[in-house]
Amino acid sequence: MHFTNSSRTARAAAVALAVTLPCVTLVTGAADATSPPAQAVRVHDHLVDVPVAGGTATIDTTTLRVTARTASGSVELSAPAAGAPGTPGRVTTTADGARWTYGNTGLTVTARAEKGRLLVSVRSTGSADHTLKWPVTGGDPAASALQLPRGEGLSIPVGDTFWNSPEAGLAGSSTGMDSGLTLPLWGYTTGRTGVSYLVPTDIGTTLDIASEKGRLRTTAAHTFSRGDGTTDYTVAFSLTDGSPVAPAVDYRAWMKEHGQLGSLKRKIEAVPANKKLLGAFHAYVWGKARTPEGIRKLRALGVDRMWIGYDSGPNPMNAAAVSAAKEAGYLVGPYDSFANGQDPATSDTPTSTWPDKVYPDFCVQRADKTPEPGFHDRGCYLSTEAFEKAEPTRHYLADRTRQMTANGADSYFLDVDAAGELWRDHSPSHPQTKAQDRANRLARMKRLADGDKLALGSEAAGAWSNQVLSYDHGSGTPVHDGLWKAERDKQKWGGYAPEKAPDTFFKPAELPADVAKAMYDPTYRVPLFETALHDSLVNVERWELSYDKLPRQKTDRALLAMLYNTPLNFVISGDSLDKQGGELAALQKYFAPLHQAAGTEPMTGFRTLTPDRTVQRTSFGDGTLTVTANFGPKTYDGLPGGCVDARLKGDKEARRLCPADVNR
Repeated sequence: MHFTNSSRTARAAAVALAVTLPCVTLVTGAADATSPPAQAVRVHDHLVDVPVAGGTATIDTTTLRVTARTASGSVELSAPAAGAPGTPGRVTTTADGARWTYGNTGLTVTARAEKGRLLVSVRSTGSADHTLKWPVTGGDPAASALQLPRGEGLSIPVGDTFWNSPEAGLAGSSTGMDSGLTLPLWGYTTGRTGVSYLVPTDIGTTLDIASEKGRLRTTAAHTFSRGDGTTDYTVAFSLTDGSPVAPAVDYRAWMKEHGQLGSLKRKIEAVPANKKLLGAFHAYVWGKARTPEGIRKLRALGVDRMWIGYDSGPNPMNAAAVSAAKEAGYLVGPYDSFANGQDPATSDTPTSTWPDKVYPDFCVQRADKTPEPGFHDRGCYLSTEAFEKAEPTRHYLADRTRQMTANGADSYFLDVDAAGELWRDHSPSHPQTKAQDRANRLARMKRLADGDKLALGSEAAGAWSNQVLSYDHGSGTPVHDGLWKAERDKQKWGGYAPEKAPDTFFKPAELPADVAKAMYDPTYRVPLFETALHDSLVNVERWELSYDKLPRQKTDRALLAMLYNTPLNFVISGDSLDKQGGELAALQKYFAPLHQAAGTEPMTGFRTLTPDRTVQRTSFGDGTLTVTANFGPKTYDGLPGGCVDARLKGDKEARRLCPADVNR
């Protein structure tokens, strides 16, 4: 955002995932006890056999083709690398695996089993940049669906006519795994089994998607570069039970094993303000809605929990309004960005105005020594390394935060730090790799959260930021590129007037049919992000896509929010409170007890209940909450179409919400 089930899972889960069986449980903790016993890697000729949970994986060192033998047959994990990896040298066994080299390309490969997975690591020892296009996936004839963490997540039938068409914008795309996907993974369902692919070395890696003979195929491409610090590449392969959320189950387990999984419960203990996120919808306020009277009006509607944000323009919320929000039980805080710098004499926003010579001295420099242009070519992107080097003595970031929270704000939204592109900086005074850029962002976000005790959010949080953020605005939205084109059509979408309620946020709009289908058709949506991170941070849609912005999608968006136990987001002005305040209040009243009970619990189940995938069910914790949503037109087991039933532990009757009937 810029403001203006037949086999065990990859972890050999104690209870297998399923899509159609009457009971389903997601693995949320370690399952080491059920992993296969350690076995020796077997080398024969140019083949390397590695025992994994659910079978044996075999790597052909001449091509890097990977197959697996399972109890139910053979499955291809990767076709040969796209372009020969080189001529393999002799394979040698190690204490826990095997190693070989491709002398003519300077690549060394190690393969081993770890926690039931096949772990393949490739290191480049050459001096020149080199790209390896591998693994090449989805070619197994049994492959039926592709799981992709675009926003919250998608599971797409590989032969789906729409998704293979140009209108879907997927085939022919290349996505950076460090910023274009919310989780560094993808997966396939192959009959009653599946494959999960995790890429912990996401920086320098892209996922390329192609349509071949009407079927979706994927190829990861990693560029080895000494200058970029991307000389190591690792892929973890897992055999799964084929559930559409199995790759996220696998990744959640990986994060736990490697100490990378955050906890919202612990964040609440460390920063008590975070507790106010539970049960809260999110809204940016404008005009009279950001006054004490506006806040009290919202509370009088019955809205007892809310995250309130405001822009960085000339009229932020004052101390009295912030005090009123906190008295109402709301979180409240500013939008800010540390990413952009402009000439103070011509800057178009306070967040881009910095003291001294931050602009232009802190600008990220490209290889040709020119500044990296900022968003929409405004000013430049600022180097996180330059800020980190200056912060101990100049306190630019600390001073900015102190200024922005002087009104008593207890929350902070830091744009793009957890979402935007990572930058290599070629400046001789503050050089950085993309990995250093990420580390710097994590360090400064941690200072805001732990040091300043602020409930911290950012845009479209990549999984790598889950330990420092308490919420995000964006990872809930699987964006189609056509959205940006729609938003640029000021006549239909709206512009930045009137000042107190800009049309770009408040004017209802209609998405093009293909964009709406790609983003909001519930039959393609699956909760990958929630499966991995529901109990780590609160996930929300993009803030400019408020609940009222897209009238045609309102019912589906409300059902998805309740099904995933995630908040809806709004923009509020004085007039909109009069018109839609009752609807907001009714929806929040339904959501609040569900999220207060389950917001800090892991998502422990997901499945579809009908062949057309229009009826879906989720569960959270150990029976804490079960939610069933009917996106279809027909009643299912007593649940009308367009409605959702939720049941908390101890409920005798389900709690029903039919969003289209609210506030009629």
